[in-house]
Amino acid sequence: MGEPIFHVDSFTDRPFAGNPAAVCILDAERPDSWMQNIAREMNLAETAFLQSADSHWGLRWFTPTTEVDLCGHATLASAHVLWESRRAPYQATLFFETKSGRLSASRRGDQIELDFPAEPAIEGPVSPEILEALGIASPRFVGRNRLDYLIEVSDEARVRALEPDFRRLGAAGMGTRGVIVTAVSSSAGWDFISRFFAPSAGIDEDPVTGSAHCCLGPFWAARLGKTELSGYQASARGGTVAVRLTGSRVILGGRAVTVARGDLAE
Repeated sequence: MGEPIFHVDSFTDRPFAGNPAAVCILDAERPDSWMQNIAREMNLAETAFLQSADSHWGLRWFTPTTEVDLCGHATLASAHVLWESRRAPYQATLFFETKSGRLSASRRGDQIELDFPAEPAIEGPVSPEILEALGIASPRFVGRNRLDYLIEVSDEARVRALEPDFRRLGAAGMGTRGVIVTAVSSSAGWDFISRFFAPSAGIDEDPVTGSAHCCLGPFWAARLGKTELSGYQASARGGTVAVRLTGSRVILGGRAVTVARGDLAE
């Protein structure tokens, strides 16, 4: 039997919604090329690789084409798997060593909470090619952080109606992982709405992007005057992310559901 691998839907309380991730638990070091091949084979937005390191876990994330520095939904899926499979005590706080430093996961009621770094966007220009590929003529705000562009548009309907030209967007030379498009929500239950596009990272549209909310949280907290918010990512699958700001950190909350379990072939 090879390494155990799980298929988990994150930021949802039901299967076939939210954002799917694969979680592979390693019993020994594996080459980067092997992990990239597994991620390509799984063909999900991210595949997470966990390896026990004393009381912590090493955690890395791969899209089908590249390794990424930060991923929320695959971290949520990883915590869910460790608790569900009893590889970690159910109420224990989990610590992950990652390319974005130490992250943690804990339980709060029926939700999993992730302690992530805040990644606020700094206002600045974006190339006309990116706006044209997105079909956005007059954004309210454009900025970026170390990971992504952030673009605010006038209303929720515009976010939902976007039909990007992914080939043009991927060829636009973003110089970032992707682009977040957002607006204040006009729907009850959510403060803001968003979508996330990353064709240059092998993901045309990510269903629910936890790490994007490290940027969306500070952005909307400043505009709405509140530190606890609820965001809805309006992809075809859709999902809700609870956001709570604590200084330079962002607490992301959500649920997860295991869809399949298995083992990789040797």
